[in-house]
Amino acid sequence: MKIIGFLISLTFGTIEKNFNRETLIFTTFSDLIDGFIYGSFFLAYRYYKKNVVYQKQLLLYEKALSDNKINQLKTQLNPHFLFNNLNVLDQLIEEDKYRASDFLNEFAEIYRYVLDVSDKKLVSVKEELAFAEKYFNLIRSKYGEAYILQIDAGYIKGSIVPLSLQLLLENAVQHNLGSQSNPVLISIHFGENVTVTNNINPKRSIKKTSGRALNNLKEQYSVLTDQKLEILKTETDFTAIIPVIQK
Repeated sequence: MKIIGFLISLTFGTIEKNFNRETLIFTTFSDLIDGFIYGSFFLAYRYYKKNVVYQKQLLLYEKALSDNKINQLKTQLNPHFLFNNLNVLDQLIEEDKYRASDFLNEFAEIYRYVLDVSDKKLVSVKEELAFAEKYFNLIRSKYGEAYILQIDAGYIKGSIVPLSLQLLLENAVQHNLGSQSNPVLISIHFGENVTVTNNINPKRSIKKTSGRALNNLKEQYSVLTDQKLEILKTETDFTAIIPVIQK
């Protein structure tokens, strides 16, 4: 810019006026300030664009990690579901082969749902409730009225992690002894969250469990949402509060 200005001044004979010492110092200082200001804007914009690209890459990376972790957690739950129900089937075969046959047919239909949702992070609450009711039919086919399910289906919008309700039903049966005279009551209430409660009647001889399935479910919710799956336990009741995720 100084060279161009000098050539113009030389053409019109104004070098003395435009390129004296005071003018040269002032214009040079002014140009430096302009360069600093506009250069700062340029650098800020450039680093902003680079940061946007970096943040997108970071989000994609975090999403990939989340997807991978959820898939790992699901691969832990599916064998758990299969193993527990095959144990029930084994017991039924010894007790009543006809009931065992009915159980196997229902179990095959239910496990088809398990396979269908194995690649899903979330399912609708309504869909999960329908599955939980079918699963409870398996429980009744073995235990009769020793376990009772009550459902308050008032508000069933939103989504939850697949097999959440099934796992809590299974947990209630596994840890509590129900009988015809003293049944274990399991209630499911739908509101802003899904609340699953059962009365506690611990079995006298129960294998020590690690609680891996329940911890697994907690981890899935911690990956998917800021809302946490809450577990509340008193001397008489066990309650799980499942966060409903609104899309």
